[in-house]
Amino acid sequence: MMRPAFKAALDQAREGGLAPAVADLELLLSAEDEEAQALHRAAYQVKLREVGPVVFMRGLVELGNNCARDCLYCGIRLSNDQVPRFTLTVDQIVAAARLTHQFGYGSLVLQGGERNDVAHTDFITEALTQLHRATGGELTVTLSLGEQTREVYRRWREAGAHRYLLRMETTNRELYARLHPDCGEQACWLERRRCLDHLRATDYQVGTGVMIGLPGQSLGDLARDLLFFVEQDVDMIGMGPYIPHDDTPLGRDLQSFDAGFTFAAARQIRLGLNMIACTRLLLPDANIASTTALQALDPAGREMGLLAGANVIMPNVTDTEYRAGYQLYNGKPGLTENAPETRRRLEASIEAIGETIGFGRRGDSPRAVKRGLGTDQG
Repeated sequence: MMRPAFKAALDQAREGGLAPAVADLELLLSAEDEEAQALHRAAYQVKLREVGPVVFMRGLVELGNNCARDCLYCGIRLSNDQVPRFTLTVDQIVAAARLTHQFGYGSLVLQGGERNDVAHTDFITEALTQLHRATGGELTVTLSLGEQTREVYRRWREAGAHRYLLRMETTNRELYARLHPDCGEQACWLERRRCLDHLRATDYQVGTGVMIGLPGQSLGDLARDLLFFVEQDVDMIGMGPYIPHDDTPLGRDLQSFDAGFTFAAARQIRLGLNMIACTRLLLPDANIASTTALQALDPAGREMGLLAGANVIMPNVTDTEYRAGYQLYNGKPGLTENAPETRRRLEASIEAIGETIGFGRRGDSPRAVKRGLGTDQG
């Protein structure tokens, strides 16, 4: 049976208008069983109304795992000497872009470790130029390459990037500082936040996101994350549950970071789905990804994310030779499954839940279209 306060908070969120208070969002995020089902149903109905039963595919290219950051939770952190390092060549990136175009995905994501050295930023500019030439400019490109200067963002935009995803990881600045010892100050969070302004100023479709269920993170923190999305008026959201990695300081010793924390897959996926649903209610016309981390926790996790309000999936098109080197957390799925196999499986599973794939479409969010940063062709 639903709690009266939960029902009131859900009704308010469903009706739209002013963003709910933190306490109301905490109630929604705490949903389990019948309440969680009601929350997900409400979000799915909003999704159908605003973006339709269409899933947009983004071919994901993990272009390299060399990273200048030393985040406590990440498997490709600078200090992890257990991971074999790699960087794809421009030709390999172009080949992945051709495959994405051939599959009819309409959109590509270039993701990699955070670097801002000149050699790397020039390399990305060249890769963007070449992949657009190879695909006739028909692929919409999202970058997820961390903090850069406004000038670098501008150069990449001019070279053909359309969207940029810069996850904040958490809006709790003290928690952010603990997780990022290479920064160690709240000023680092503020600098990352300024990058969102740089991206908006250089005409990107702007995305952000957080990790969900971190040690030391409260429901109040997640509620404030949701309100941050609204405050920033973002076009797209990419977020997923925290999953430990054994070769990281956080993964090896969760209890020293938060004595009360116990990792439980069921809790993590529940929080992940509730965050997707709440985001859909607060930002009805945004693009929201159902991430691979959900699949790592449950084989049907990505489909569950779609039914909770997400409308984007990012199938990996990176050559399987390199995927083992790009594991941000334990148990990453699809390490040996090639891109055609992934496509076939996703087509079948998406059809099974009554949705379709928007083949050949850009997949711009209605939110971005209203800003003049996309097209109404999807």
